[in-house]
Amino acid sequence: MNEMSSRALLEALIGFATVSRDSNLALIEFIRDYLVAHDVECEVFYNDERTKANLFATIGPRHRGGVALSGHTDVVPVDGQAWTVDPFRLVEKDGRLYGRGTADMKGFLASVLAAVPIFVKRDLKMPVHLAFSYDEEVGCLGVRPMLEQLARREHKPVLCLVGEPTELKPVLGHKGKLAMRCCVKGAPCHSAYAPYGVNAIQYAARLINHLDEIGEELAQAGHRDERFDPPYTTVQTGVIQGGRALNIVPAECEFDFEVRALPGFDATEVADRLQTYAQATLLPKMRAVKADTGISLTPLSSYPGLATPPDSEAARLLALLSGSTEFGTVAFGTEGGLFEQAGIPAVVCGPGSMDQGHKPDEYVTVEQLRECDAMLLRLADHLST
Repeated sequence: MNEMSSRALLEALIGFATVSRDSNLALIEFIRDYLVAHDVECEVFYNDERTKANLFATIGPRHRGGVALSGHTDVVPVDGQAWTVDPFRLVEKDGRLYGRGTADMKGFLASVLAAVPIFVKRDLKMPVHLAFSYDEEVGCLGVRPMLEQLARREHKPVLCLVGEPTELKPVLGHKGKLAMRCCVKGAPCHSAYAPYGVNAIQYAARLINHLDEIGEELAQAGHRDERFDPPYTTVQTGVIQGGRALNIVPAECEFDFEVRALPGFDATEVADRLQTYAQATLLPKMRAVKADTGISLTPLSSYPGLATPPDSEAARLLALLSGSTEFGTVAFGTEGGLFEQAGIPAVVCGPGSMDQGHKPDEYVTVEQLRECDAMLLRLADHLST
């Protein structure tokens, strides 16, 4: 098979509209065929419905740990965004490569695939693993069953490089996330007799105000880590719905909130405090009017934060690859914390900027893609010595 450049591979990858709500199988099959053509064995891990899949491949000796190169194959939707180009066809203008996922994070995947022929030809002393996942954008869901498989193996990667867009700056940490849904069940009645009902929206508002108070507390001194921006755990409500008509006391209201937690802070503490407030303060008032009213909290998604020590082997390798020891953090989450939980230390470094991610006319620069190619060549050099 003829070798393909990272740009050509990126063009191919962007052509697969792997929005998280849709299947990624066509892209996974393309990658699998590409790897097989280079004599690289790979494993495909399907979801229960066999509509999506992870891919794991190893290049080099299988009896040693090696370095995993991790990336997700799914992208966020383009619905309602004002794109000036076709989001699923790569367009180059003024040194920028436009398309959905160019920055987040098919640019990294393209560079990794372009480096495969180099890894194959080298006499690697340590293996390179490719770990490509699905459904990262909806809570880092897909990588979990793949990590469960790796955890049971005798030889698993000793560290992981997650190629999320950092402008190729070395990153050792990010916040974790907990997303929750709160459902308030009230008691309806005619609005002329509002005191005889239980207004679900008003009680939801009290719960949201309590979340704001918790967030303000977590922003104070004693809860801060200046390595992060913002330097504290944040709490925010993003979705709310309820009510049928203005002249009906609403019987239902639900809202979704999230906690972006500093590493080391248990985000469930926020949910527990909200539950305590609901049980001790609000429910007695609600049930004094109507006994079958209630408040329930349901987890939607979560992933852990990441805080890799700067004196670790993973950090030293990242410094070698990136050419910098100015380690930073990012505000967005990655699969790195899950690798860490599975006993595989993780770092983050990839082409592009999240300033362009999730936006219309998303792009990665040609220069960033070229520099990522060079970083992976340094990795091949390092693993060959």
